Amino acid sequence: MPAMVYDLTPKEVPQVNTKYRRIRTKFPVPESMEALEKLREYEPVSMSGQPLVVWDRGEGVNVYDKWGNMWLDFSSGVLVTSAGHGRKEIIEAIVAQARHGLLHNYCFPSEMRARLAEKLVQITPEKLSKAFLLTTGSETTECAVKLARTYGQKVGGKEKIGIISFEHSFHGRTLGAQMIGGIPALKEWVVNLDPDMHQVPFPDGFRCEDTSFDFFLKNLEDKGVTPERVAGVITESYQGGGASFPPPEYIQSLARWCEDNQILLIMDEIQAAFGRTGTMFGFEHYGVVPDLICCGKAISSSLPVSAVVGRGDVMDLYAPRAMTSTHTGNPVCVAAALASIEIIERENLAENAREMGEVLQAGLAGLKDKYSQVIGAVHGKGLVAGLHMVKAGSKEPYGKLAFEIVGRCVEKGLLMFAPVGFGGGTVKISPPLVITQDAVSEGVTVLDEAIGELLAERRQ
Repeated sequence: MPAMVYDLTPKEVPQVNTKYRRIRTKFPVPESMEALEKLREYEPVSMSGQPLVVWDRGEGVNVYDKWGNMWLDFSSGVLVTSAGHGRKEIIEAIVAQARHGLLHNYCFPSEMRARLAEKLVQITPEKLSKAFLLTTGSETTECAVKLARTYGQKVGGKEKIGIISFEHSFHGRTLGAQMIGGIPALKEWVVNLDPDMHQVPFPDGFRCEDTSFDFFLKNLEDKGVTPERVAGVITESYQGGGASFPPPEYIQSLARWCEDNQILLIMDEIQAAFGRTGTMFGFEHYGVVPDLICCGKAISSSLPVSAVVGRGDVMDLYAPRAMTSTHTGNPVCVAAALASIEIIERENLAENAREMGEVLQAGLAGLKDKYSQVIGAVHGKGLVAGLHMVKAGSKEPYGKLAFEIVGRCVEKGLLMFAPVGFGGGTVKISPPLVITQDAVSEGVTVLDEAIGELLAERRQ
């Protein structure tokens, strides 16, 4: 992925004043330089990749700074604020729990933890009967791998420890999560990669044109991997780097293969739940029920909390005190999660994501037709999408153009995070699920303007 950072030098940008966007200052804002320069000085350089918006507060689909600027948010804070920024109900739940006086209780029982575990089991299929609360998404994927390998050895012996994942996948930044990830550059530091963790092509239909399940089996055969040695298969329910979905029949065949061979099917729902794709969980699009699901990000629309939800016989593999976490079910985070899930259910935000997703996906398809020389593919479903930017006449990712598109959009009042995916070439779109049709359309219009301007400048 190209190592790019946005220039700290303030420059004049066009003023914007619409219902959803307001840009009144130079950008980056001169008065924000003190904070930005401190961050560059005291944080690692790895934290310097995002557009230079110094957030002050958020409300609904908007993010504000201190200097009168307002952005239409197409990021959801990296797919977290699904119920919208600054939801009053979530704030009130957090404040009430803090004022109640319980901020932490380790693994001692708490009513709050019981309520969230029950809620997660209630909103997932009957097969998934237990929930383990954690803090980050990486913790959940690490836990799922641990459970899969433990289960594999129980049912198939010491050699049934293999983990299959997919190329270009992302499952977190800790050691095990990066080893099962499918981005080689992110795990060069590991050096001694686990020989029983294998990646196969992800059937997105664009970078991997063969979307047959036979191709999955052929790749395992070529690697000398037999089902007897596989404990688990983990896949994002859509691949986050490109908002790419596999064909339903592929996942159905994968589920059958796993069941036939006593292999756990793990769905990484960290970017898909809760409601993002137009259903409460992403795996619902495939007509299967996995053995374990990993949840995080939007579970609270705010504070750090995550969960593994799974089959009871798998979740109960470890004895008391053998699988715990210091911050499991932190009561303040749990209060936020319960409030967020309640909002998503009460306001039927999964359905809103489906309806607004039709508007978004149609608008982006129009951009693909208009700029087909640089948009190689548009992937997505519901309120998540990826514009795969490519160099003309190829599938080579055009990371520099993607980076410039995001930067230009931010200058126009449309907020997105830095490009992701293969070669840093994907412009990711993921607005809060409370977004309305006019806001979706306005955001697509800004994208159109930004791409058109940048291509015109290249022709000059």
